[in-house]
Amino acid sequence: MASGMTSEFRKLHEGPGAFLIPNPWDIGTAKVLAALGFKALATTSAGFAFSRGLPDGGVPFEVRMAHCREIVGATELPVSADLEKGKGDTPDSAGETIFAAEAAGLAGCSIEDSTGDQRKPIYDFGLAVERVAAAAEAARALNRDFVFTARCENFFQGKHDIDDTIKRLQAYERAGADVLYAPGLTDIETVRAVCSAVSKPVNVLAVHQLSLRELSAAGVRRVSLGSRLTNHAFAGLEKACREMLDYGTFTFARETMALGSLQAFFSRDAAK
Repeated sequence: MASGMTSEFRKLHEGPGAFLIPNPWDIGTAKVLAALGFKALATTSAGFAFSRGLPDGGVPFEVRMAHCREIVGATELPVSADLEKGKGDTPDSAGETIFAAEAAGLAGCSIEDSTGDQRKPIYDFGLAVERVAAAAEAARALNRDFVFTARCENFFQGKHDIDDTIKRLQAYERAGADVLYAPGLTDIETVRAVCSAVSKPVNVLAVHQLSLRELSAAGVRRVSLGSRLTNHAFAGLEKACREMLDYGTFTFARETMALGSLQAFFSRDAAK
């Protein structure tokens, strides 16, 4: 990844308003999203896991990094990666995650404070901050720009505690994170409270209740899709299969993309 491309990725976070960063789950979807005109891409840990026939969180770190290299190589757009909790639980492992992300050609990545252990799903506050600090220090030590996002997973883990979420995001900002992210926010008042509580750019996971315009007005600078596009694709697959199995009809075929349209996404790339 050229340093100029990463710098352009950072500039996208400066506004005005929020930009969309969709999440492909394979090379083909990355190429389609790039051709449609998006300015940057991000991987989806859940979407990629589902494409491998695995549950979210079930993909080994090295396999995820190989996938990141594939997505980076698929287009000329900057790519950020959802790297879950990273290589391990320690601050040192968080720093190693950043170095691995840089080596994969990524323009940035996110590391979350979720442990992956349902018995204790969120890291203790002190350890979580130490992990962010180690990752931020590693990002600053790189020979090129790198956008590090720190994620607070409270809402995703069923802990709808806005005070603790803001406390963590503020601490992650002080620890050196470039972008702050608390997936699972679904109302504009909560989004506005988060954006007002920090000075660094805020990423929000798209939800059907809120539009890009509303999120931009609330102070959001980046809107990601997570596994939304993957989920939507699988929903279409299931709906079509249910129709065939239950009714023996194929009306879903009226709504499919024409083969020629799909072919064009990949033919223009092959002609370069």
